[in-house]
Amino acid sequence: MCKGALYGIGVGPGDPELLTVKAFRKLQECPVIAYPKKMRGSKSYAYKIIEVYIRPEEKEMLGLIFPMTKNEEVLEREWNKAVDIIYEKIAQGKDVAFVTEGDPLLYSTFIHLMKVMKEKYPDVEIHSIPGISSVNGAVSRLTIPLADGDEQVAIIPANDDVEKMRKAIENHDAVVFLKVAKVIDVLLEMLRELGLENKAHVVTKVTSDEEILWNINELEGADLNYLSLMVVRK
Repeated sequence: MCKGALYGIGVGPGDPELLTVKAFRKLQECPVIAYPKKMRGSKSYAYKIIEVYIRPEEKEMLGLIFPMTKNEEVLEREWNKAVDIIYEKIAQGKDVAFVTEGDPLLYSTFIHLMKVMKEKYPDVEIHSIPGISSVNGAVSRLTIPLADGDEQVAIIPANDDVEKMRKAIENHDAVVFLKVAKVIDVLLEMLRELGLENKAHVVTKVTSDEEILWNINELEGADLNYLSLMVVRK
């Protein structure tokens, strides 16, 4: 029996209409759809984006848990378990579509999934179907040019390394900080010091029906969702 293939499918930042034609076609063709599953049973963000396009009763739906922990033992166990579950379907000759919000090769769960799959089962054929990232979705909603001419852009996962984030702003014409929820107050203070607080914009779950375009003056101490980013355009 011929083995199936693994497809990492980017399903966009939130709006189901931002799914590409190719991604839509592959979701129709693949008999198995895998998606990140939340431990407490609520729908995953990626699943919610695609649910208008699929009939779960006609597909094998694989909800896979990827724990948010720094415990290396737990991570290795769960990642290996997820890859084994997917490979079982591939070995049966079935193509598997793994859906992820945004783009599968930009800060995505699929990147590590692909790495583990290649290590454990190097014979598996792997493909990536690009998707619109939250970065593109955000600047589109804000109608802010991301880059023009010779301008330089940085995409930075936000953290508590203030100096590194400050240098990113100083050295680039535009910076997109991802996952800003935990350090929003730190970022706001840094922007005030640089005189750039009016050049920053924060968006949560961009383009989705849960989207929030924040007023920068109302963000101090705000309880932001994990899927929040900041665009700073000088």
